[in-house]
Amino acid sequence: MNTYTTELFQHQNYNNNNFFLIAGPCVVENEEMVMEISEKVASICKRLEIPFIFKASYKKANRTSGSSFTGIGDEQALKLIHAAGQKLNIPTITDIHTANEAAIAAEYVDALQIPAFLCRQTDLLLAAAATNKMVNVKKGQFVSGPSMKFAVDKIKQAGNERVWLTERGNSFGYQDLIVDYRNITWMKEIGVPVIMDCTHSLQQPNQTSGITGGNPQLIETIAKAAIATGADGLFIETHPDPSKAKSDGANMLHLNLLEPLLEKLVVLRKAVL
Repeated sequence: MNTYTTELFQHQNYNNNNFFLIAGPCVVENEEMVMEISEKVASICKRLEIPFIFKASYKKANRTSGSSFTGIGDEQALKLIHAAGQKLNIPTITDIHTANEAAIAAEYVDALQIPAFLCRQTDLLLAAAATNKMVNVKKGQFVSGPSMKFAVDKIKQAGNERVWLTERGNSFGYQDLIVDYRNITWMKEIGVPVIMDCTHSLQQPNQTSGITGGNPQLIETIAKAAIATGADGLFIETHPDPSKAKSDGANMLHLNLLEPLLEKLVVLRKAVL
């Protein structure tokens, strides 16, 4: 981890040789769910000495169907994310979708995430950079790893050195994604920490049902390959009952499966260092 990443996790006790974890629900559904997931993941990561940042979207702007759930209200959701971070003394991250959201969200969280579809939006990147928060830019499904240097350049040239990049697969036909693990190596060469999104990379988008599909049974495979190829961090969306999740349930990891997966990955990390 670089200096800025280490600063983010300064209040946690962790093994310096471990990967870091971004995890949580896709979107804030209610207070009970936010607290249940954040508390359980924080407890697991504390035992395994994994630095942890809690993730939840305060709203979902990119939905297949106009009838899909988008959120419980921006301010209410942001306050719940903030409360989880304060209670557990852990950093938090959420997505932003427009430039004017950056300063608003930055009042509640420690890091901002740029959705993959928006990774080339200059105004959005510059607004995120201006908050001086950590900015995690997810690589678009339509771009290569090396081309993400331009997103990093925009943020750094705006005076913010706090940047992460996240690999989340590339479009494969109309309704699938495929992960090219060369992108992890290529993006690390840009000089920033690189994260593997182990859940969104297994999406099957653009289904005629209006609901995105997925292959959650392959989350472990994606995560293991990412650790083996040098990912600095992992991104895993998790839920107590993915079948009832209001967003991205088809590719989320069941909360009860997270601990045994992380146990395996910690062992693998030691083996490949």
